[in-house]
Formats: sequence, structure tokens, C-alpha cells
Amino acid sequence: MLAGGVDSLEAMTRRRQYGEVANLLQGVMNVLEHFHKYMGIPQIRQLSERVKAAQTELGQQILADFEEAFPSQGTKRPGGPSNVLRDACLIANILDPRIKQEIIKKFIKQHLSEYLVLFQENQDVAWLDKIDRRYAWIKRQLVDYEEKYGRMFPREWYMSERIAVEFCHVTRTELAKIMRTRAKEIEVKLLLFAIQRTTNFEGFLAKRFSGCTLTDGTLKKLESPPPSTNPFLEDEPAPEMEELTMEKGDLDQPKKPKAPDNPFHGIVSKCFEPHLYVYIESQDKNLGELIDRFVGDFKVQGLPKPNTDEGGAVLPSCADLFVYYKKCMVQCSQLSTGEPMIALTTIFQKYLREYAWKILSGNLPKTTSSSGGLTISSLLKEKEGSEVAKFTIEELCLICSILSTAEYCLATTQQLEEKLKEKVDVSLIERINLTGEMDTFSTVISSSIQLLVQDLDAACDPALTAMSKMQWQNVEHVGDQSPYVTSVILHIKQNVPIIRDNLASTRKYFTQFCIKFANSFIPKFITHLFKCKPVSMVGAEQVRQNWHGAFALWFCHKTRILFI
Repeated sequence: MLAGGVDSLEAMTRRRQYGEVANLLQGVMNVLEHFHKYMGIPQIRQLSERVKAAQTELGQQILADFEEAFPSQGTKRPGGPSNVLRDACLIANILDPRIKQEIIKKFIKQHLSEYLVLFQENQDVAWLDKIDRRYAWIKRQLVDYEEKYGRMFPREWYMSERIAVEFCHVTRTELAKIMRTRAKEIEVKLLLFAIQRTTNFEGFLAKRFSGCTLTDGTLKKLESPPPSTNPFLEDEPAPEMEELTMEKGDLDQPKKPKAPDNPFHGIVSKCFEPHLYVYIESQDKNLGELIDRFVGDFKVQGLPKPNTDEGGAVLPSCADLFVYYKKCMVQCSQLSTGEPMIALTTIFQKYLREYAWKILSGNLPKTTSSSGGLTISSLLKEKEGSEVAKFTIEELCLICSILSTAEYCLATTQQLEEKLKEKVDVSLIERINLTGEMDTFSTVISSSIQLLVQDLDAACDPALTAMSKMQWQNVEHVGDQSPYVTSVILHIKQNVPIIRDNLASTRKYFTQFCIKFANSFIPKFITHLFKCKPVSMVGAEQVRQNWHGAFALWFCHKTRILFI
């Protein structure tokens, strides 16, 4: 059986009867396995060597037939495939895997030869503005392949996918080459247009093919990220790759992470990464213009109106800034998770600081007091209701609004940092650090609280000074509450409810305001009290009558019970 099979195999090989050879070769190889332990017998060894020689001849013959049908030089042969080549592919499945690989390589190279001619670097259609034509061409070729050659190659060869993958590798190389040559001509709109069309094409490939051929190529399949507990995650729709426009939205809507499901992601678009500095520079310019617009809008809108319903309002520009940040972050992470994300983070840091300085700190009302903000050398009259240099109601509301905005920025910046760390490559996570920017917003909060304390404290100064100027040794009888006490109470009743209502959404900072005011007022009151000497017995009784409430305030402060 073995000897007859080998004779038939050699004869059919010479006659190129590949259909019969495909079935016979597998049978001969199966029978030869039974003689494996008898290879010491010369006749058996000779038969084995004849089988190997027939396999070698078949491989060379099949490669020659494919070269004749699909020559490396010139155009493709007209017409469809032959049954001989279809049967030859069946034999290639049995032969050395290198034969199959060589057939695939030659066929794809010949199939894409026209593409390399049409889209040469010196051709007008090769530039980014006509990148759609590249993808339209390969789509037509895939349709043409299915119609003409779909039945020639075994289905398990995945020839359509292999053609598409090789097209992607060639396109990535060609685009990288032409972009290096014409780097000065790349504008952000053109770059984003090319990236958008490319990612759309990669999405088309993911819908049509499984990506199974990528495992033996240079591109590895994407893996799902580990589950995260970050509440900042959400399913993010892919934004259009065009100039970003402002939309209302929220940065911190918690949703589950979405695992990447496109094995072709980056197979072409990776070539754009070295040129993403154009995109980063564009976002730098856009954010600078955005900050300038915020500054101009604030000047036009003026001071905010008192808020007695929902607490201090966050400045709308704050939400706009973080919405823009989110769009940039999502878009850039789809382009690259490497160095461009670090560059974008640096831009974010720059404009977070500018927002804190120009919009928040820059618009805090200026106090007329000295550097300490705790003494006023004028207005010592005891006249009830006398005016002192203090903030207006609108200015108090503005300070509260800036404080609320800084708190929002502080919390959202922390979430932004967490999100950036999830978007960037693992090796770059340590380079994402927004602590300095969070400290800047904390400084704005502290400055706002200090301004509120200084204003109320300074408003009470004239009354305390008037108290120390009185001739307490000449007081003959205990009377009603003195005017300077009434003045202090009046200022507290005027300021504290406004601050309380406008900090309703940030109660912890209202508590800080109360504590800091008590820390400032009580020592100052005691200092002025010692300045009242000499004091008669009646005068001392009058002081006690006037300020017993102040001692109650001191006791409440010490026990952290703030009844304001």
C-alpha cells in the first residue's frame, strides 16, 4: 500500500493533479507513520525519502504556479482563479507551513501592488486631505477579492482579513513617511480629519473581521482593563475629531468602565502620534482664549446678586472649563495613551492655575485695611449706625461664590487626576500629579475665608476702640446696652446671615469662618478691655452688662458650639 501510494503520488505530482494529490498525500503520510519504527530497513527509509522529495517538489511546483498566475512584476492576470490553484491550496495546508506563508505573502503583495503605485508619495491623492480615497480603494479591493478569489483560498486562511491587515501596515508606513516630509503643512483640522477617517476605518475593520490574524503579526490584540472602583468612570462616546465646542455637562457622572473592543485600534492611526504636538498646541491656544473669554465675561456680568435660596452659586465658567477638559482628555486618549497625554496634562495644569489666579483670586474684592487687615485707625465715633469701610452685600456674595467655585474646582481636579491616570499608559502614571493645582484652589478658599473674617472683624474695630476711649471711672449708674455694643451686634447680624446663606452648599467652610472670626475677635476684645482702666465699680458693672454675651460667645467657641 505504501509503495503503490508513493508511485501514484509521484506520477500525479508530475501531471499537476492537485485534487487527487491532496487526498493521496494525506493517506500516504498516515500509512508512513505506521512504519516509523522500521526506518532502519533500507526499503522503508527509501520510501520515506521519496515522500519527502515529492513534498518538496510539490511545494516548488505550487509556488511556481502561483508566481505564474500572480506575477510579482506587472499587473494581475485577467479572469478568475483556476481549480488547479484551489486544489494547490489544499495541498499547501498539508505541506511545510512556510509554503502556505509564501503563497499568502506573494498573493497579498501582488494584490496591493496597484495601491503602492496609485498612492505614491508624490501623488496628490497621497496627502491627508484625500485619505478617504485610500480606504475607499481597499474596500473595493476586498469586494473584488471576494467575488474573484473568495473560493480559491481555504476559509481558514482568512485571506480577506490578511489583505486588510497588510494594507493597514503599508498605509501606516506610507503615511508616516509623507507626514515626516510635509510636517510643516499639517494643521490641526487636517490632522483631526485624517485621524477621524482612520479611526472610522479601523472601526469598519472591527465590524467585518475578528482580528484573529493579528496574533501572528506585529500588533497585539487589546486586552480588557482590570475592573476599577473609581466613581469618576463613565461610558464615554467617541467625540468627533473636529474643533472642540463648548457644551454644558458634568465631569463626574459615575458609570462603569467600558472595555476596548476593537482589535484594530491603532493599526493605522498609530502613525499620527508623533504629530499630535499640533493638536496639543491647538488646545493650548484654545484654552488660553477660553480663559480670556471668562475674564471678559466676568467684567461684563459684574458682581453676582445675593443668593438666599440655594447657597453660593458656582461660577458657570468653572463647569465650562472642566467640560472642555473632559472632551480634550477623551479625544486625546483615543489618539494616544503615551507622551501626548502627559503633554496635555501639562496644559491642563497651566490653565487650572490661570483660572485660579485670573478668575478666582483676581476677582476677590480688595480690602482697605492694613496688611494684617485687623485694625482701622479712623471712625472712632460711637454714633449708632456709623459707616465703616466694609464690603457691600454684592462683594460678600462674590467672595462666597468664588469660595464655592474654588471648592468645586478642588474636588473636580482630584477627579480629573484620577481619570488621567486611568487613561495614560501604566508606565506614565507617576508623571500625572495635580497636587500643586489642588493646593492653589485650597489657597483661594483660605483667602476667601480670611477676607470674610477681616471684613467683619474690621467692622467691629471702631466699636472696640470707642469702648477703650470711654471714661469708665466717671460712669455713675448702670444703663442700657451701650451704642458700641449695638454697633457690633448690628454688623454681625448684617454679615453672618448673608455669608451663611451664600455658603449653604459648603457648610464646612461657613463653620471655618465662624471659628476664625471667634479666634480673631475674642483676643482683640480682651485686649481692648484691658485698655479701659481705670474703671470704677459702676463702670465695671456697665461693662459686664454690655459684654456678657461676648463671654457666652467665647464659651461657645471653646466648646465648639457655634450659635451664630
